Amino acid sequence: MKLYITEGSPYARIARVVIIEKGFDSRVEIITAKTRAAGSPYYQINPSGRVPYLIRDDGVALEESQLICAYLDQLDGQPLFNLPTGEPGWEARRLEALARSLADGLAVWSRENARPEGERSPTTIKHEAARGVRMADVWEKEINHPWMHGTLNMAQITLACALGMAARNPDLHWRPGHPTLSTWYDRIAARPSLAATAPPPLR
Repeated sequence: MKLYITEGSPYARIARVVIIEKGFDSRVEIITAKTRAAGSPYYQINPSGRVPYLIRDDGVALEESQLICAYLDQLDGQPLFNLPTGEPGWEARRLEALARSLADGLAVWSRENARPEGERSPTTIKHEAARGVRMADVWEKEINHPWMHGTLNMAQITLACALGMAARNPDLHWRPGHPTLSTWYDRIAARPSLAATAPPPLR
């Protein structure tokens, strides 16, 4: 299989973490795609230009990290990330959605920063920076939820990949005022699958 990624995408990182946790390193080739560039050869592979993008062994392609992760998790018949039933399952989904909301906002901010300086929207950047602070405030409380501790799950992976975007955004300062969240992040970021996929700082 082939997984197309970009180094800065938190969504691609989520899929890469799942690949490592599942032990599929040798089954999935990781390929860095050139996105947001006119005429990129990647658009002939994936017309939407988005990542992550998984091409299965049978040639069928999957886009969107949640779909890709769900497919990979069940591939060997031994899923690691199944959700509990009943109310605990809804709590798990709620927390994963909350983590994805943070990632979505930070991704918009990151894309805006990547534009040429004269094309950036100060309004958008200000909005996403403020949203990031609000979401960090929420997570300072939610991080004590039992689902965010113990056996690794998709909510934990998604939140860790969202917070890790600070490596590529020098203006993202989520740690001040959030000691509990910072402690949680430092612990999970040291996990081999997270450490191996840490985004490189902007060059």
